[in-house]
Amino acid sequence: MKVLIDMNLSPDWVQEFKRHNIEAVHWTAVGKFNAPDIELMDWARNNNFIVFTHDLDFGTALALTKAEKPSVIQVRTQNVTILHLSKMVITTIESYADLLEKGALLVLDEDKQRIKILPL
Repeated sequence: MKVLIDMNLSPDWVQEFKRHNIEAVHWTAVGKFNAPDIELMDWARNNNFIVFTHDLDFGTALALTKAEKPSVIQVRTQNVTILHLSKMVITTIESYADLLEKGALLVLDEDKQRIKILPL
């Protein structure tokens, strides 16, 4: 599994994912900081990465385009620090790895997680 971390999350997530044997790259290492979301989505799809984001637009983009990939993990919390989210994010990724590999939108908030199979 490979994770592409969106601009709105810390590059420090790369190391956190690596600590859990998940390959990860921050968008700043592969694309322009001001690139439109569609460019990030295309890169993730073409390189078989899952998008990890705090941006609500990605779910909408998946729905509007009826895309089957890339999978998106969308965090819907105010506190997006690694200390606060790591356990929840890593545990959830491990639990839903098969679905994320096939194509899914995974929404995480403080109290629950929801997963929808792509296309939406």
